[in-house]
Amino acid sequence: MSASGKIGVFDSGLGGLFIANAIRARLPAYDYIYLGDTLHVPYGRRSDQAIYDLSERAMRYLFDQGCELIVMACNTASAAALRKLQQGFLAREYPERRILGVVIPTLEAAIEHGAEKIGLIATQRTVHSGIYDTELRKINPAVEMTSVATPLLVPLIEDGGEKYIDAVLEDYLAPMKKNGVESIILGCTHYVCLKNSVKKIMDGKADLISQDDIIPEKLAGYLSRHPEMETRLSKDGTFDLRATDTNENFQRNARDLLGGDCTITAAVY
Repeated sequence: MSASGKIGVFDSGLGGLFIANAIRARLPAYDYIYLGDTLHVPYGRRSDQAIYDLSERAMRYLFDQGCELIVMACNTASAAALRKLQQGFLAREYPERRILGVVIPTLEAAIEHGAEKIGLIATQRTVHSGIYDTELRKINPAVEMTSVATPLLVPLIEDGGEKYIDAVLEDYLAPMKKNGVESIILGCTHYVCLKNSVKKIMDGKADLISQDDIIPEKLAGYLSRHPEMETRLSKDGTFDLRATDTNENFQRNARDLLGGDCTITAAVY
């Protein structure tokens, strides 16, 4: 019997497409379903319970569409829902399948850079959850972290407010410059598109830890270590793009990011 399982990539909106694109470049043979919950973006201002409920519905949808493995690219969902999903929902309903998060791989990459002072910009919910600080203390408690909630960035990115972003970033990054951080974690998938702006504002004095540079290699390593999962995945090189709201902004941004025409299927669940 031939393998038929797909790899799912989930995010609250546009940002996870940066991760999905990078994963496809590193692992082009596999079949992917991308799901953006554009109907409910941004997640960063929602309660933990609301984020969990939205995330569980999305995971169920992707599993029912044939995904064997899901990369939860959304940092906010990883912070608020991942562990509960893995220990409850997954173990109970889909015990042979897997959901992978992005927080711990990102921190591991930051530590590998050797910085003693790390900055984090992320959504309000991710920062307030304390997940990056908590996991950092487990890995290396000697490293100092400066965390800044950046609630305006995702709406600006999703809704075409690019002309305001640099001014907003200047304000958000001021504590990083003051504290002399040596590396900055872009703790939201949407922030991949802000690399150049962050470098400019930081005068090139801080390394950027961006998840599109990290997650593809981590996923490749995971599949290498888990042949029981890898052999269940189909390899026709397909990419299926889905969103809960196929609005004009998302369509335009997806076309720009994916380099031309793309078909977006409305995800109803």
